[in-house]
Amino acid sequence: MSAEITRVVEDGLVRLGINRPARKNALTSEMYVELALALVAAEHDDSIRAVVIHGTDSAFCAGNDIADFANPRPIEGERPSVQFMKSVIGLGKPLLAAVNGPAVGIGATMLLHCDLVFAGATAKLAFPFSKLGLCPEFASSLVLPATLGYQRAAELLLLGDPVSAADGQTLGLVNAVLPPEEVLQHTVAVGRRLCGGSAPALRAIKSLMRGDSDTYLRRMERENEKFARLLQTLQAKAAFDAFLKPPSTTVSSGQNHE
Repeated sequence: MSAEITRVVEDGLVRLGINRPARKNALTSEMYVELALALVAAEHDDSIRAVVIHGTDSAFCAGNDIADFANPRPIEGERPSVQFMKSVIGLGKPLLAAVNGPAVGIGATMLLHCDLVFAGATAKLAFPFSKLGLCPEFASSLVLPATLGYQRAAELLLLGDPVSAADGQTLGLVNAVLPPEEVLQHTVAVGRRLCGGSAPALRAIKSLMRGDSDTYLRRMERENEKFARLLQTLQAKAAFDAFLKPPSTTVSSGQNHE
């Protein structure tokens, strides 16, 4: 594993850490591949009973690294982000998330596929696709309405405003809100409890609750098709250009303009 994706295994529990704090744990193509491979390995390793995914103390995941995403290197086969999404959906074992700080874009949509989500009091979830001129991914256009009801999901996806940890708990996106310094420890403790249970029973329960994974994969295909088209629109290009534009150092009337 690289320094940006950490992997710790102890007593049947694997902890996958996103460790790129300087970029608020934004994901690059290489990080997606590492996470996907680690999840596939966990799924096929009988000694692994549960998985915890976490970020750093200051951020869970700020979504795609925009510079990396806007200038992708040529690849063969599926995009790394799609590999990651499929590996999450294909994980039959319990997946827990410990969330501190921002969880944005795919950093938020991946939580919809976690079985248990524990968040720090300062955590925020955001689905800002509309603000970037894009549509949701990771089957979130299916999962969010099913979880929250249409109007609540529409509010999150159409407006793209962030949701506090407390509001996320009220909506049913977060299991519990804890002091930030306790989130990872608590999540690991719950993961260890699951490791002590019946692995076949936990797999069966998750499978029954989640339903047919093909349903999520088909929705992802539809989302990805629309996403790819929207990436070529003037609105999306303008949003990406604005994000990548270096901040101006010009001073006018005593204020910096960015």
